[in-house]
Amino acid sequence: MAASTHTVTNQVPPLVGYDVFAGDRALTEAVERHLAHGILREAQEELSTLGRAAGSAQAQEWGAQANENPPKLRTHDRYGHRVDEVDFHPAWHRLLGHAVTAGLTDAWGREGGHVRRAAGFLVWTQAEAGHGCPLSMTHAAVPALRTDPALAAEWEPLLTSHVYEEGLRPAPQKAGVLFGMGMTEKQGGTDVRSNTTRAEALAADGEYLLTGHKWFCSAPMSDGFLVLAQAADGLSCFLVPRVLPDGSRNPFALQRLKDKLGNRSNASGEVEFDGTWARRVGEEGRGVRTIIEMVAATRLDCVVGSAALMRQAVAQAIHHSAHRSAFGGLLIGKPLMRNVLADLALESEAATTLALRLAAAYDADTEQERAFLRIAVPAAKYWVTKRCSAVVGEALECLGGNGYVEESGMPRLLREAPLNSIWEGSGNVQALDVLRALQREPGALDAFLREVGKARGADHRLDAAIKDLLTELADLEAVEARARRLVERMALVLQGSLLLRWAPPEVADAFCASRLGGDWGSAFGTLPHSLDLATVVERARAGES
Repeated sequence: MAASTHTVTNQVPPLVGYDVFAGDRALTEAVERHLAHGILREAQEELSTLGRAAGSAQAQEWGAQANENPPKLRTHDRYGHRVDEVDFHPAWHRLLGHAVTAGLTDAWGREGGHVRRAAGFLVWTQAEAGHGCPLSMTHAAVPALRTDPALAAEWEPLLTSHVYEEGLRPAPQKAGVLFGMGMTEKQGGTDVRSNTTRAEALAADGEYLLTGHKWFCSAPMSDGFLVLAQAADGLSCFLVPRVLPDGSRNPFALQRLKDKLGNRSNASGEVEFDGTWARRVGEEGRGVRTIIEMVAATRLDCVVGSAALMRQAVAQAIHHSAHRSAFGGLLIGKPLMRNVLADLALESEAATTLALRLAAAYDADTEQERAFLRIAVPAAKYWVTKRCSAVVGEALECLGGNGYVEESGMPRLLREAPLNSIWEGSGNVQALDVLRALQREPGALDAFLREVGKARGADHRLDAAIKDLLTELADLEAVEARARRLVERMALVLQGSLLLRWAPPEVADAFCASRLGGDWGSAFGTLPHSLDLATVVERARAGES
């Protein structure tokens, strides 16, 4: 029986049935800016198709189901044989299949591939973030495998395939495969040179048996893995297939799945190797150098993934505020709420603009752009992933108590938000990586300064920030203790330069005033009141159909 007092009013309709790509002006403009005219129309159509799918009720339901029904480890079959398989809810496979079909593991071999893939990854991650891990690992494995032309010829067509086939079978029997990665061990974590997993050479050239463990094995249901192990000449990189050519299972004992804060739809496992067959990738003793391009590519995905989480959180906050009334009017019209929303929108647009600029540098693949990426990727990974948790937390607060309940989807975003700042090297690792580039690769700093200098003279606050940054860079003695401060400033200066060149004046002005000029408080919603905040908010509003 319905209670007579229970009349539902002033509740916000769900943000559903819209094009996630076309409704994101910062993203659509970045794609138009970075893609050649000849492929732009095709890319836009592909991304809009993906965007409509990401904004659909169906994809939102898949995302909820995949997280409500996390993966389960099945170590043995009914007869006691080890199978070491991970079972996923059908929604996980639908999400992953849609992503692979959309080309989210295919960037390296097509024109504008990295920009197209990054934009698609940013769009589809907003439907559900957890399945982005195997997509990222599979995409990023390509440059590592290219150090061995024979391996690349065998595996790259499968890694970049647009066909998703679940289940473990010999790779040649599948139309497409997924890859994972295993680097860290219990005793060392990020310090991979302390790894103890052993690799013993077999008679056949390039073949080894591995013995040891991996404390974090990403995407353990994958068809193959790149792992690090100690060979005779030092730490080396190896390809470990899950199924051997004769159809038998390679020893790959999954001990347990991690019980994680977020990313719950995705499996992360602990694995033991015991006579596990592997093929060496690259030279013995050069494992870190071999796998470093894979790490760099996954770090860029951390930036893109964080930008996606921020974008979805901001879209939800603005949508809520545009439909919810309080104190005599819509929330979006209240000056203080508008300040908060504009502040969040700035952070989101700066992250998206930077992420797509990095993807474009991968596509250009010139010496100058490679040098730029050497500093820009770890700096962006440090800063953008750090900002993600703060942005999502504030956006959740915009929804109030409605945002704190699971049905809103905001708690899932908040649990996911810290992940990208930890995966592929936490904040200190990124900051130290920037320092290494500054000290050992002068060309990288030159490329970075050339990039930020393209907006020099456009805004006095950027000019002052560049001057201050040059002063800091002139003194690298005892720099480690202030590495985070330095890298934060580098990232902000880079974002400011990009926005001044490409964003509307209202966005660039607000960013420079707050992030570079210091006219900002310690929390979101403290932008100078004299700025055109309404325009900033309206620009960030998701396009609803």
